[in-house]
Amino acid sequence: MTIDEAMERYGPTAPTADDFLVLDDPHYAPENVAIVTGAGSGIGRATALAFAANGLTVAGTDLDEAGLDETISTVEELSLPGEIVPVVADLTVDDDLERIVDEAADHGSIRYLANIAGLQHVAPIESFPLEKYDTMQAVMQRAPFVLSKACMPHFREDGGGVVANMCSVHGHIVTRDKVAYNTTKFGLRGLTQSIAAEGDGAVRSFSVSTAYVKTALVAKQLPATADRRGMTVDEVVEEVMLERTRAKEMMEPYEVANLFVIGCSIHSEHLNGGDMTHEGGMSLTY
Repeated sequence: MTIDEAMERYGPTAPTADDFLVLDDPHYAPENVAIVTGAGSGIGRATALAFAANGLTVAGTDLDEAGLDETISTVEELSLPGEIVPVVADLTVDDDLERIVDEAADHGSIRYLANIAGLQHVAPIESFPLEKYDTMQAVMQRAPFVLSKACMPHFREDGGGVVANMCSVHGHIVTRDKVAYNTTKFGLRGLTQSIAAEGDGAVRSFSVSTAYVKTALVAKQLPATADRRGMTVDEVVEEVMLERTRAKEMMEPYEVANLFVIGCSIHSEHLNGGDMTHEGGMSLTY
């Protein structure tokens, strides 16, 4: 199976406006801002769209300017009521992290931070590239901390806020050859609980853990994974990725985005420090 064929079969479905969960929440309003990292593609884009569907102003940040432009175009195509404000930035650069928060504050009260940006590299520990390990730690562990640190004063000044972190089933159990991904996701759960412990009830935090999601990142890796394992792409999906899940279909990005919408809302005020585990039973059943 080619990469294009894998994308066609296992890539994300283009969302419609009706795919996004819209809630009655007085804080979901244009004067409030949600910062979303990784907003140029995948789950980050879907979450930016979901917040826009709920009328929020979204400071969508990504290194991929073209990807952000496509996210903005999708808001317009779907006639979503919210606005995407693009912030092109590198999550490995401290000045950029500070700028993300500063620019977001120019557009309203920062009330939500969704740390979603991520990347993957598969290799055994003995040969795992240190440069790749450091980059993954910077993007998926350090940046969420720095952004949370910078947002906390805004949250407290503006009457409260929520930090939502994209964790993973790999923040509960690990698979081999993913040491950087595994360690960052376990670390995100610690960051989530630390924010909750210090939020004094005014600042909440939670994480979202899923199994495999129909993103372009996942789909494009399938042919190479199949070749490496001596399997077909379909066998990789059915016998490796979904073998231990009770749900036999990967989630769509918009389904993950809807979890962030409900988790950040007033309907989840008792979700504080916890993890929204939606991984088909992968880590919970056998």
